[in-house]
Amino acid sequence: MSGEERPTSGKKHNLIMEDRKILNVTGVVDVSGFDEEKVLLNTEKGELTVGGYSLHINKFSQETGELELDGEICSLVYSETRQTEGGFFSKLFR
Repeated sequence: MSGEERPTSGKKHNLIMEDRKILNVTGVVDVSGFDEEKVLLNTEKGELTVGGYSLHINKFSQETGELELDGEICSLVYSETRQTEGGFFSKLFR
């Protein structure tokens, strides 16, 4: 990762999973999408994709950044959401 740090609001980001059936997440900034097989979360540490079956969000508080979901959890994948500054030519002519 480059020397740039992701701006955070100071909330801690934690994951607690119980028996691959219940997932509690803190440090959630927003829920960007969800269905029964995928939940997309914007967290303090990047975008988190939760994959599985019969996924259901039980509760979410944007104020506290806490989320609880249940279902059959198969995967947790982080990805960086990077914004590019211009295209190919803007990088070429710096």
